[in-house]
Amino acid sequence: MEDINKIPILEEFYSIQGEGANSGKATYFVRFGGCDLACRWCDAKETWYPENYQYIDINSIINRVKQINIDTILVTGGEPLQYNFNDFCKIAKENNIKLFLETSGAYDISGCWDWICISPKRQKPPKEIFYKIANEMKIVVYEPEDLIWAEECAAKIKNENMILYLQPEWSRFHESKIITIDYIKKNPKWKISVQIHKFLRIP
Repeated sequence: MEDINKIPILEEFYSIQGEGANSGKATYFVRFGGCDLACRWCDAKETWYPENYQYIDINSIINRVKQINIDTILVTGGEPLQYNFNDFCKIAKENNIKLFLETSGAYDISGCWDWICISPKRQKPPKEIFYKIANEMKIVVYEPEDLIWAEECAAKIKNENMILYLQPEWSRFHESKIITIDYIKKNPKWKISVQIHKFLRIP
């Protein structure tokens, strides 16, 4: 019988959030294993391989966070919402921990979150609910066609307070930053997000 108190984790670590609205915040990262989106520019391809995951007890994660004396967990992947987060969030909230989520939005929502960032993917678009509940939307810009996709997603947003980000893709940063900066100057509803953890080489 599966133990619902254990979840598949690729890695967990304490660091600085490097992109989006919460850039610069000290955060405990929990990276979930598992993703079927296979983005060509993915910088966490190790999440694609199930043999790399470990099933870790939720309470042990919470205890490590409390020992560090940090109040925020960022759940990322892979694609976290392939799993049910009701128990994880319940236990974290009982310990007064804030929960941030990074997701493509391609799967049903579960759990209770303080902040949700969606990063929509064309190969498996977000569920409609995320255009209502997400706090920020981040589109990675690899090529000019990604700007068309960004506007298609923006047109579906039902939350007028959602923050919109375009993020130059790291592996071809010089080209993608030019595309992104030029587009934002012409379309100022968007903001730029850069991966400061990569510039600063923050592990």
